[in-house]
Amino acid sequence: MLYYMNKIVFLIVSLFVFASCASEYQIKGSSTVARLDGKMLYVKVPQGEELVNVDSAEVVHGMFTMNGPIDSAVIATLYMDDQSIMPFVVENGNIDIKIENASINVSGTPLNDLLYDFIKKKNSLDDRAYELERMESRMIMDGKNAEEVEEAMNKERESLSEEMNKLAKEFVQTNYENVLGPGVFIMLCNSFPYPVVTPVVEEIVNEAPAQFQNHPMVKEYMEVARENMKKINVEK
Repeated sequence: MLYYMNKIVFLIVSLFVFASCASEYQIKGSSTVARLDGKMLYVKVPQGEELVNVDSAEVVHGMFTMNGPIDSAVIATLYMDDQSIMPFVVENGNIDIKIENASINVSGTPLNDLLYDFIKKKNSLDDRAYELERMESRMIMDGKNAEEVEEAMNKERESLSEEMNKLAKEFVQTNYENVLGPGVFIMLCNSFPYPVVTPVVEEIVNEAPAQFQNHPMVKEYMEVARENMKKINVEK
């Protein structure tokens, strides 16, 4: 009887240890940015209207590590002091962060792989938009007709805008039911001068499941944005 009791106790302890280790994040970071060496980096997550520190590490010879338990995946931001460096997902698994002068990348876990694939595509479109502005300036300086240049560039801008909207909409919709959906939605909305409801924002929210629509950050943004739209329409 004692033998079986010992086996049951051992099994329970083993299961507890396994469960406690099953949901942990491990961050292994490297940096080639000289100014980060010797600095403290902080992982901050939203809590209500504030950002709270959940982990920190010193960059030593271009390397830093963090680890801890995680109940569920959460969108976080890596900070140096009060300076935001990059967004990423704190989730179960081994998270690899690479910070270089020309690029930042996070990989190793499913949601971070998805997030940074999206960020790379968005950065590519942003680069094309920047190059478009430079091209327009060069063409005008080269003596081309300003009206013809503007007409041609506006067509390019419209096409590029459609690509950006399509990328954002499809990514958020694909991730409606995980942290990336509302997280990236808010990131995109934060690029506006103030909360507004654009056609793409309206489509994303109207087609979303209740879980997404009732997310606190999404709900708060839409309430403020809709109030702003009422004011704008009244002024017109």
